[in-house]
Amino acid sequence: MKRYTYTDKKDTRSGFGDGLTELGRTNPNVVALCADLIGSLKMQDFINENPERFFQIGIAEANMMGIAAGLTIGGKIPFTGTFANFSTGRVYDQIRQSIAYSDKNVKICASHAGVTLGEDGATHQILEDIGLMKMLPGMTVINTCDYNQTKAATIAIAKHHGPVYLRFGRPVVPIFMPEDEFEIGKAIKLTEGKDVTIVATGHLVWEALQASEVLLDAHGIEAEVINIHTIKPLDEEAILESVKKTGCVVTAEEHNIFGGLGESVSRLLTTRLPKPQEFVGTQDTFGESGTPEQLMVKYGLNSKSIVSAVRKVIKRK
Repeated sequence: MKRYTYTDKKDTRSGFGDGLTELGRTNPNVVALCADLIGSLKMQDFINENPERFFQIGIAEANMMGIAAGLTIGGKIPFTGTFANFSTGRVYDQIRQSIAYSDKNVKICASHAGVTLGEDGATHQILEDIGLMKMLPGMTVINTCDYNQTKAATIAIAKHHGPVYLRFGRPVVPIFMPEDEFEIGKAIKLTEGKDVTIVATGHLVWEALQASEVLLDAHGIEAEVINIHTIKPLDEEAILESVKKTGCVVTAEEHNIFGGLGESVSRLLTTRLPKPQEFVGTQDTFGESGTPEQLMVKYGLNSKSIVSAVRKVIKRK
């Protein structure tokens, strides 16, 4: 089994900032909007190089979405930036009516997603955003796992026509993906295995890789780990091909089990390949204040929980 290591750690939001800066140098139609969180979204370099293409909207997220929709009419490619909670829950009506309904080419870029936002607490830790966004017709939903993948995804979505929700995070995490390996809607198989499929997204991809090593070394279980960075459109064939071989699946995400990646996989299996599935995610709950590490442990969003889910689902085969 292939084992993954890393030599550096970095926050995924910095991948967005660096990707946006590169786009500023290569695509004159890219513009950026922010809701008073320039530092948190790592947008300062883009602003320094392209001050005429940046719009500080202030704490007026709904207005930001409307302005972004309008900018597309003139051929611009707007990238909006604020926390995931404010990028979705606070402005859902504006996204639905002004962006998704008319297929506007807006890139909704959302940082500080999930419980790993940490000490800011439950009011800022949205765990429902993937469900909200994937239900919008025509919306592409991407949830990246490390700095390299976030930077590559930021650059890739500028070439994709249509609304996109790009979700990333605050904490410093291992960098383990190649720099340029990203294609919208194309899953990435990280390890080969015959006993169980682990389908993971975002911060849980690294945890899934750690779990796969424990499963092999301690239990003799060969896990096939698939990085699902694009939740919609879902790479159905990659998942089906793997589950046909392994006979069972565990999904892992930093999101409510209701409405997230796990439910998308469940719908796929129910209609095309009924097999046992276990879910790793938050269990229909809000978050709370704490360090990212403490919260990942408390809410079962780690390699230990994935190992437990794998052992459980294998017994159901």
